[in-house]
Amino acid sequence: MHPRALDGRRRPAHGRGQDELRARVSGASPEPKYVGRGGVKLRHALTEFAIDVTGLVCADFGCSTGGFTDCLLQAGAARVIAIDTAYGQLAWTLRKDARVEVRERTNALHAEAPAGGVDVVVADLGWTPQRLLVPQAMKWLRPGGRLITLIKPHYELKDRGGELPRKGVLEEARAEEITRETVAMLAGMGYEVRGLTRSPVLGGANASGKGGGNAEWLGLIAREAASDVG
Repeated sequence: MHPRALDGRRRPAHGRGQDELRARVSGASPEPKYVGRGGVKLRHALTEFAIDVTGLVCADFGCSTGGFTDCLLQAGAARVIAIDTAYGQLAWTLRKDARVEVRERTNALHAEAPAGGVDVVVADLGWTPQRLLVPQAMKWLRPGGRLITLIKPHYELKDRGGELPRKGVLEEARAEEITRETVAMLAGMGYEVRGLTRSPVLGGANASGKGGGNAEWLGLIAREAASDVG
């Protein structure tokens, strides 16, 4: 795991006007817009981990409004299976998209994988610890497939019987410690964490990425030897 994974931080983009001005000056396209802020998180991970999903079959565990799904489609995914226990939350633009298979009222932990599996699983499951999420995701992946999962230290702490501060927000150092412990736990289960990057948006923050909330990390995981994780 890259030593900069937990401590090296990048600041979120400043705002739409500055983004568009920067794009005009550099000749690049403006930042993509997504139906949910999850898209910003996943796009950051795809960039940091250098993952190209063009033409791939993907699954989105805990799709909610569809931020992750939207990001995958805009990045070129051929198909996304969007799964959530809720009903009616997925954005209409995604619901009517022929590339999206909607599985609502479905618990991803018990969902049946399609024949042949998928190339990539992305996951943002509330109240679900990584020790339960990762083994299920591995069942969905084809050989060589990858999982990008949002690690939420506050949920990992609760799973271990720990108590959150009164306002529910962990101190940064404690959040990092729990994340490292989670990575070590996964390594002990036989899963290689190939990359880890801090989310540019706090959990519980508002749509602009500001406001109180817990730091979260996105992990890139494969079912392989964990000898180089540290």
